[in-house]
Amino acid sequence: MPPTNRQALRQRIQSGPTFWFAGAQDALSALLVDQSDFDGVFSTGFGISASLLGQPDMELYTLSENLQVVDHMAAAVKKPIFADADTGYGNVLNVARTVRGFEKAGVCALSIEDQISPKRCPAAAVTSLVVPLADAVARIRAAVDARQDPDLLIVARTDVADPDEAIDRACRFAEAGADLIQPISRTFSSYADLVRLREACGRRLSLQLMEGTWMAQLDRAQIESVAAFATYPIVTLFSITHAMQANLAALAARRGQPMGDLPVGRTSMADFKQLIGWHTLEHLQNHYELGAAKPH
Repeated sequence: MPPTNRQALRQRIQSGPTFWFAGAQDALSALLVDQSDFDGVFSTGFGISASLLGQPDMELYTLSENLQVVDHMAAAVKKPIFADADTGYGNVLNVARTVRGFEKAGVCALSIEDQISPKRCPAAAVTSLVVPLADAVARIRAAVDARQDPDLLIVARTDVADPDEAIDRACRFAEAGADLIQPISRTFSSYADLVRLREACGRRLSLQLMEGTWMAQLDRAQIESVAAFATYPIVTLFSITHAMQANLAALAARRGQPMGDLPVGRTSMADFKQLIGWHTLEHLQNHYELGAAKPH
């Protein structure tokens, strides 16, 4: 039998090429990533909070809400999903429940961070507060022990500001069983720092390539030399936002007139129906409903 997505991903992080993810915030954006040339889907907490609640990523949404979105993604895509599990939503018992929930949803990897709960996305917040080292290590140990499938990957993220402290935490996370280490851009400042981190902890890295940060300026060879995962987490969210703002403004300005061209092009109805599998479901419905009407 061919390996499962989880088995294939675990084999790849050990010795294979970097796995490239694009972020998604709902089932539709996940489906678009799935049909692109990216290797997998990253469920961005920043995007889920914005899409689901229309609010910033301050852990306002619950575990259940996050899981529901990821469950819808998993039902829509075939490629591996890397889930943003935030802080694990509570103490070590909550972390264990979080891991089991995401594992049941079908993800192949998930990240747990060491911020206090509720957290604040470091891409937007000025500062981030983290839990003590012992508590952070306990989260990772609980996450590792909670998984039923040993091929589910646990990505440990540290948001501490000091590079030496971040490296120390990374080493402790690796000792606790973390499969990958995820740094944040503002902790470190150069490719050499990432090399030092990777060599110290003995784990390949998971990099979030955020526009406007120095990590996003690294070239492909640099990224692939240190990272097993490389992710563009919020490009789909910002692309959709920009397109909708531009087209809504133009459409409102010419309301009551022929629609004509808009600043950002649109997908045709025919292409959209193909994207979401309209014809497949229509055929399936006809097969059963029209078939039931025929005499046997």
